[in-house]
Amino acid sequence: MLGCYNKEFVVFGKWINTTFLFIKEGGVIINNQKIGDDLNNNQTNRKPKSEHVINNAIPYKKVFVLGPSGEKIGVLTKEEALEKASEYNMDLVLIAIENNKPIVRILDYGKFKYDKKKRQKEVKEKQAVTVNREIRLTPLIGDHDLKTKANKTREFILDGNRVKVSVKFRGRERARIELGEEILKKFFALIEDVAKISKEATLVNDRFLDMYVEKDKRKVDTLTNKKDN
Repeated sequence: MLGCYNKEFVVFGKWINTTFLFIKEGGVIINNQKIGDDLNNNQTNRKPKSEHVINNAIPYKKVFVLGPSGEKIGVLTKEEALEKASEYNMDLVLIAIENNKPIVRILDYGKFKYDKKKRQKEVKEKQAVTVNREIRLTPLIGDHDLKTKANKTREFILDGNRVKVSVKFRGRERARIELGEEILKKFFALIEDVAKISKEATLVNDRFLDMYVEKDKRKVDTLTNKKDN
């Protein structure tokens, strides 16, 4: 997400217009115009070509360096900072510009990108629209029908759906709620390798015993790895 703003201020009695460009997702701030002699002298003419400015592409002669754990190392020349990063066998990454001072951090850029991509994927999965499906059971359902319903539920779950499993009671069956509880236990045992209970069984209007299940990502990943091996 990109955003920008214009700002005017006085430096040694002169008005200077500045425009700052923020790359919000990457956490990198790049000043795309002149702000004063100190920063001008510090910048080179190189322009960033990727999402993050790293190593020799960093367009500053002096930088404020943070170590791998975020500890302050201090102001170094770019060459000194690169040498420091080399000692850790890591990269030098421009992370921000604060008060006209470029701030860099020593880190494993490959791992940084991987972790960021992983976080974005997790966020995307959480934001994905979940469609509720419903499976109806009865307290006296047979084993064959129960297995058929379980297989259908498995399909829904692996497609990313949240499923309401509902046991419906009729007439005198309402006095035997424990039958529905046993059916739900047997039912969940058939899908337990890919599912987790997101909401425990609850009696609704004395007629329905409802339980919600959804995909257990950890179980599915484990199952997939076993098949691959």
